[in-house]
Amino acid sequence: MKIKEISGGVCAPVGFKANGIHCGIRKNKVKRDFALIVSDVKAAAAGVYTSNLVKGAPVVVTKSNLSDGYAQAIICNSGNANTCNKNGLEVAKEMCKLVSGVSGIKEEDVIVASTGVIGLPLDITPMKEHINVIWEGLGDNSDFASEAIMTTDTVKKSVSIEFEIGGKRCAMGAIAKGVGMVCPNMATNLIFLTTDVAITPAMLQKALSDDVKDSFNMVSVDGDQSTNDTCCILANGLAGNKLIDSVGADYNKFRKALNYCTVYLSRMIAKDGEGATKLIECNVTGAASKTIAKAVARSVIKSSLVKAAMFGADANWGRVLCAIGYAGVKVDVEAIDVSFTSKKGEIAVCKAGYGIDFSEEIAKEILLEDEVSININLNSGKVKATAWGCDLTYEYVKINGDYRT
Repeated sequence: MKIKEISGGVCAPVGFKANGIHCGIRKNKVKRDFALIVSDVKAAAAGVYTSNLVKGAPVVVTKSNLSDGYAQAIICNSGNANTCNKNGLEVAKEMCKLVSGVSGIKEEDVIVASTGVIGLPLDITPMKEHINVIWEGLGDNSDFASEAIMTTDTVKKSVSIEFEIGGKRCAMGAIAKGVGMVCPNMATNLIFLTTDVAITPAMLQKALSDDVKDSFNMVSVDGDQSTNDTCCILANGLAGNKLIDSVGADYNKFRKALNYCTVYLSRMIAKDGEGATKLIECNVTGAASKTIAKAVARSVIKSSLVKAAMFGADANWGRVLCAIGYAGVKVDVEAIDVSFTSKKGEIAVCKAGYGIDFSEEIAKEILLEDEVSININLNSGKVKATAWGCDLTYEYVKINGDYRT
């Protein structure tokens, strides 16, 4: 199956429009803070959400709205999470009503999301005053929507691809935000995907739920899980392919396309972690089971000591072994091999659980790159897994020390 990257973001698939504007939620008058994505027709929809017991009101409303497996629009604001507010549900529902008022789309066919500071009341007035503006500006404006959902992100996160299913040209696009409070379970921060593939809600939900286990759930920036994590996908069927209603060749092609987008965004999220200077990829091979492989990869990528060592370009492989040891799964410590890789090359630092002679100078040169891989071979099986994270820097503390001010 051939996948080609194209332009357009969430507007790349047939029948989708988007927009993003500044409406006044954020103090910065230049920063966009209000986003809208709309399908020309009602679409199959699926979502995965935070498992944090403290959930943002938009998560609750969106889960309810998607209970029938369909939606047609996504409304989102940044600057305020609408979480832990007494009137949170009321505000989230009112945001859906705003979309319905200008579009005629049913309120229950609207996905709603918010991101930003927790515990501050969200004033809906700015959105009320600008709903007509954002609606009238809908078009090929995925970049505007992408910017409008950002918080402390330093770059917009977007991807769009085209592929073929059943002889029909299909497309998928996505935007995401997320640089802090990233250690998800079933989603990460805010991710919105669109596609023109014809697929049933049940198969769409299966594809998304299965995919995030090996993509977004394998990302960790700081070990903190957000209250508003939401990942949703709309599939409007306008590509004209035969409806995917069961597992088979077409479903597998769809899964491959979806995974291309989710892994692409996972890497972007990790690399843009708050204060980060580099992307860290942990590749685990030779595991006895998927559970072991994933547990080891996530343990290493979450380790503050490993992250700090990567920031300092210090080949402190002992910290990698330490993180493997507390991963909570059974491994043969005396069978583990470790190496570091980047554009500068690869260097082995540990063999069969013990240190080996290596050049500290070459190792440092490898680790100074902005994308570094930690390669772990457990030598106990044939299963592999990959996790993504970033280094831990002084800037992370600065960002989060005055996040509200």
